[in-house]
Amino acid sequence: MKDILFDLHASMCRVFTSPKRLEILNILRDKELSVGQIAKLTRIRQANLSQHLNILREKGIVRARRSGVTIYYSLANPKIIKAFDIIRQILIERLSANEKLAKTAGKKKI
Repeated sequence: MKDILFDLHASMCRVFTSPKRLEILNILRDKELSVGQIAKLTRIRQANLSQHLNILREKGIVRARRSGVTIYYSLANPKIIKAFDIIRQILIERLSANEKLAKTAGKKKI
């Protein structure tokens, strides 16, 4: 059972290796948007966007709803954004620490 869970975890994490998919998740964080709206906000061509959305949907990260000819996407589980925000905060802290280190190193005479 443990191995299955690790495999599923790794499979889901691979979805987050695309900056464009992360951008899509970020704009869907608290709203439902149509494919056209997502394309406009992300500036991703619709064919490429559809591929990203399919991957996110297959992994259960987003859900789709059709209204006439328009397809709307939203997050399947808001906990995804909590994980997204935690990782983003860690990265911001790391960048800040690196910036401070660079400034300190720049002030020291060799």
